[in-house]
Amino acid sequence: MRLSTVRVAHDHGTAAAARQDGDELVLLPFSDVGALLAAGDDWPQRAATADSERLPLAEVSLAPLVPHPNKIICLGLNYATHIKEMGRPTPAHPTLFAKYDGALIGAHDDIHMPPVSDDLDWEAELGVVIGRPGRHVPREKALEHVAGYTVANDVTVRDWQHRTREFLSGKTFEATTPVGPVLVTTDELPLGASGLDISCSVDGHTMQKSNTADLLFDVADTIAYVSTIITLLPGDLILTGTPGGVGAGRDPKVFLRPGQELVTAVEGIGELRNTVVKDRL
Repeated sequence: MRLSTVRVAHDHGTAAAARQDGDELVLLPFSDVGALLAAGDDWPQRAATADSERLPLAEVSLAPLVPHPNKIICLGLNYATHIKEMGRPTPAHPTLFAKYDGALIGAHDDIHMPPVSDDLDWEAELGVVIGRPGRHVPREKALEHVAGYTVANDVTVRDWQHRTREFLSGKTFEATTPVGPVLVTTDELPLGASGLDISCSVDGHTMQKSNTADLLFDVADTIAYVSTIITLLPGDLILTGTPGGVGAGRDPKVFLRPGQELVTAVEGIGELRNTVVKDRL
């Protein structure tokens, strides 16, 4: 299945979970995909059998896939090419940081470049959406806790990221992180979403191109590690890290500018298409 969260009443900010059915979306009786996943282990049956109002896929506005996850956990330095371009040693353990839900935007929403920085950078990522709660999950059972996979771009304000040793301030500026367009359930993709091409382009120029088979810590590793620290809950998002090719890793450095279009794609899932706009104070 392919699931989305769609805006159904722009005036009031109302949204609904939806199932893709050909060129239509079938609205589900849940406020968003996160609410669907939190409804219980029978969420796949509920989503698959619902048949209610339908909207043309081409006409809907997509909200962030999970607008208000309990947790957004991100991995840094998880592809060898990115580790090399950043001049960092290969980590022995997953490099974790977090962001807040105010950073999330929909698959076609504008990326808001903050007025306090010109160093806005791209980071194409495979996103993991948790479907079952879990704590101390062993690696061999970790993938049982995945509802599905999505596309994300961990758009980063580089100079703010590097103000201190902690990543958070550069990673969670409001309206900077597109997630979507769909959650693709695990039965439609390779085990652990491994072996999928991942790419990012700016105004049609390819900046990143890699494959999820090159993850240093794969999805199962990551779930086992994170669940040792904290209970994972349905709807939680995990962003698995970015491959080489970011703007800060180039010589000279290259950053996003207002008006540019950022396209992020993961094979078998879909693509994000976002335009950069400059925020005002």
